[in-house]
Amino acid sequence: MADVDILVVGAGPVGLTAAAELRRHGVDCRIVDRLAVPEPYAKAIGIVPRTMEVWDAMGLVRRVLDEAVPHLGQLVYIDGKPRPPVELSLPPEFPYPFATLPQYATERLLAEHLASFGTQVERSTELRSLQPHPDGVEAVLAHADGRTERLRARYVVGCDGAHSVVRKAAGLTFEGDAFPEQYMIGDVEVDWELPAGYSMRAVNLDANGEVDDMLVCIPMPGVRRYWLSMLRPRAEAEGVDGSNASEDAGLGSGGERGLNLEQIQAVLDRLSPEVTTASTLRWSSTFRTSHRLVDRYRNGRLLVAGDAAHIHPPIGGQGLNTGVQDAYNLAWKLALVVRGVASDDLLETYHAERHPIAREVVDRTVRHARNVRKAGSGPLNNGADAEMMLRRQAQLLVAYPDSPLTQSQADGAPDAGPAPGDRAPDCRGLQSELAAYPRRLFDLLRTPRHVLLLFAGPEHASGDGAARLEACAVEAHRAAHGLLDAYLVTAADVPRDARPVGLRPPLVRDAAGEFQDVYAPRDGEAILIRPDGYLSGRFHPATPERLAAHLGRTFA
Repeated sequence: MADVDILVVGAGPVGLTAAAELRRHGVDCRIVDRLAVPEPYAKAIGIVPRTMEVWDAMGLVRRVLDEAVPHLGQLVYIDGKPRPPVELSLPPEFPYPFATLPQYATERLLAEHLASFGTQVERSTELRSLQPHPDGVEAVLAHADGRTERLRARYVVGCDGAHSVVRKAAGLTFEGDAFPEQYMIGDVEVDWELPAGYSMRAVNLDANGEVDDMLVCIPMPGVRRYWLSMLRPRAEAEGVDGSNASEDAGLGSGGERGLNLEQIQAVLDRLSPEVTTASTLRWSSTFRTSHRLVDRYRNGRLLVAGDAAHIHPPIGGQGLNTGVQDAYNLAWKLALVVRGVASDDLLETYHAERHPIAREVVDRTVRHARNVRKAGSGPLNNGADAEMMLRRQAQLLVAYPDSPLTQSQADGAPDAGPAPGDRAPDCRGLQSELAAYPRRLFDLLRTPRHVLLLFAGPEHASGDGAARLEACAVEAHRAAHGLLDAYLVTAADVPRDARPVGLRPPLVRDAAGEFQDVYAPRDGEAILIRPDGYLSGRFHPATPERLAAHLGRTFA
């Protein structure tokens, strides 16, 4: 018998997300980290809109909104001359913008959220070895007091970074390479008058039109506080042993040789669009970026997420966000398996869904990094495809159309609205029988269960049509072992008294018409949404048999 269901190794944002989601799904877990205290460095700071949506579903977003600051766009300067700014503005149907939050604050909020479930990070606890068995994994943990603990877990999730012990124990490869460029980063305050909320990118070009000097400044919470990234001058980088730069470890931990204020000021003197003085240096580091991708996200009972599975240039803040969404994808599946309502095969969909996403992110950031010395290049540029690039950067285009859990296109794709495998969009103006205020669809999705939306137009709002949809809800609830919430969504023009009050499933009225505009549902259609906020399938006409058969892909 296992001592614990899940052992999570590593208490960065990814490990904390995995542990908190496992606990929210009702699964026991332990989370260990070799560090005695969390690192106090800003490190990864970019938060994309999709991660904000994830934190909304987790019940964490209010705290994030109180502490993060908006990232409104980027000011661009080439050889001291301004170029058109890049605006990071999304259409109003997306509830959250781009934001920045220091990694130590993200970890604190996640750790406090995890503690609300009664689970604390076990610090000064290092994973020494793992031995998989058919029915579990034996882990050897070393504690700060010299004690060695042998622990049996049903599964181990490695969120332990680029040098992951879990990945090595699982025998997974981590192929890739390092870039020759070295970077310097610093966390400082500057006294310029540039617009608040905007990052700044300034480059100087050499005689060949290539970038030979670069500065990127990203706003952080605080008064004129910025995260600075600087391209290390060629002459300086070539004259220094690369061992002084952090490699394969993201943005360094602060232990590498950092910068002083004089060095940072020299870069600002060369590249800042206005005269400014740097002060209050909190942290600095030098690093060389790498790109690597694991061959598989899972080997038996050992799984990896975040930097243990993929590392890449820190362009556009994709690393932390991709890792958090790895954990979010995995946790609900692990929970179903541990609770005995899904087979172990469900975990194969973790690799099937997340590995292609990580490969796309790695490939995209590598392309941008290779263009770093080209004038005006960057992860976002204004142009004909700017909005699509922005949505990709926001990770709002992540989808799983080819997943084994997604309804086949052969079953009939919808003419409009999100397709199976797509992210479930939010919509506003929903009215419930017991709420005098309008609700969002995301309010209904803030649950660790599947959600079934049954759309009732004129033909299905009452009588036999409503009875058929009610039968679909009953059978779906049974097929999902009770881990499903169903709602009957009626069109705005359906009379309020078409269906008696108080019946199940509960009634939600699309009073503002946004649900119909966004989802384009057909009368009598069922839309099934997974716990991680992606459409599993759309069924028209909805029948109990079709729903039960589809849920059988997930549930035992």
